[in-house]
Amino acid sequence: MSNRSPRLATRALILVDDRLLLVNAYRKALSDLWCAPGGGAVVGHSLHDSLIREIWEETGLTVTVGAPCLVNEFHDPRRGFHQVDVYFRCTIASGQITAGWRDPEGIVTERRFFSRDEMQAIRFKPDSLPAAAWGKGEGLYDPLELIVR
Repeated sequence: MSNRSPRLATRALILVDDRLLLVNAYRKALSDLWCAPGGGAVVGHSLHDSLIREIWEETGLTVTVGAPCLVNEFHDPRRGFHQVDVYFRCTIASGQITAGWRDPEGIVTERRFFSRDEMQAIRFKPDSLPAAAWGKGEGLYDPLELIVR
């Protein structure tokens, strides 16, 4: 058990033409795991402001942040790592996904929209992502799951 506090992060669920925007957030594409864009919250910044910044860095898009729709926790007990992700429904205010965009931190290597059917053929986390993206309900809670790489 670690004495470290959980890391807080924000993530965006962005649907365009019934397709969900996901990113591969592994330097040099070392994993085939996809996730919703977003990242760590910054002390002194609102969750919305942190999410807007992260989305721009990872995708080049400017978004409008809507309602929260999922809280997900994951951890790595061997490293004492625990993260809490708060997912928000977002809409694109400006920009578009282009092949030339580069994440300034070099973490996101690919970004792309997936249909519900296409998601069946990829690895993604959290497991509740499709239910949160396409479900009608709000306020999903996805309790602690082991980290996957």
